[in-house]
Amino acid sequence: MTISLEAKNLSRQFGPNFAVKDVTFNLKRGEVLGFLGPNGAGKSTTMRMLTGNLAPTDGSVKIGPFDIIEEPKKAKSLIGYLPEVRPLYKELTVDEFLTIAARFHNVASKNIKSSVDNAKQRCGLTHMSKRLIENLSNGYQQRVGIAQAIIHNPEIVILDEPTVGLDPIQIREIRKLIKEIGKNHSVILSTHILPEVEMVCDRVQIINQGSLVFHGSIEDLKQQRIGNKLQVGLSKAPSMKELSSIEYIVKVEKMENNLFRFYFKKTVDAEKLATLCAKNKWGLFHIAPDVTSLEDIFAQLTMLGN
Repeated sequence: MTISLEAKNLSRQFGPNFAVKDVTFNLKRGEVLGFLGPNGAGKSTTMRMLTGNLAPTDGSVKIGPFDIIEEPKKAKSLIGYLPEVRPLYKELTVDEFLTIAARFHNVASKNIKSSVDNAKQRCGLTHMSKRLIENLSNGYQQRVGIAQAIIHNPEIVILDEPTVGLDPIQIREIRKLIKEIGKNHSVILSTHILPEVEMVCDRVQIINQGSLVFHGSIEDLKQQRIGNKLQVGLSKAPSMKELSSIEYIVKVEKMENNLFRFYFKKTVDAEKLATLCAKNKWGLFHIAPDVTSLEDIFAQLTMLGN
């Protein structure tokens, strides 16, 4: 699969402090990459370096075949960017603004109208063409922001917190739009909303204190959520000492309503544990994977450097 973006050993120092330190990753064509991190983790600084708005102290960024420092115009021509603060001229109509955006992105004059029409159609804005941007809802203004990012049909679309401030219906619509855009472009989605990453992205990376603390597929993240735990309900449970002495169990935690959390030494074997419970007549009434919440995983990963 073609590599659209490659960041190598990316670092940015402000005085003696590193906002981003030794970050390396790539983005493949047709992939949606979720970029997560708590406030102050280095997400926005990384985004600014990826888009050429901030020079790295160290490392490099290649957009397609072009180094963003050595050939900035060629590299930036392959990027569409929606920052967290939308770059909209609200006194203009949707058509007027997108026409200007097309010119800013050096779309050939003969192709401007078709580019504007295509961006409007993809972002669900066709019926808003003559409306002033300032009179649009927050959700539709965000659609206009995304439309300007894809107006020139870029290789990579970078979206910084695109659903912040939207209501639940608008959030659902914007997520659907991002997935649609991901079919034809490579997308980096910066967000602090964990469920959003699971719904929209193919791969995820988590940054904390300027360093990547997790990088993998959504399946990797889900596997980390499942881990080596089972939640078991026992109506006639023996003592905690007896449960903890099971040879293939590392630890047992007592929960509410006769539920217990069993941690396995190696592979989870629900059938083996269920058989043991039945044999000893412990009143097994529930057994299921104990899935760690995304929020807990995020907390665990981002506390590693603290």
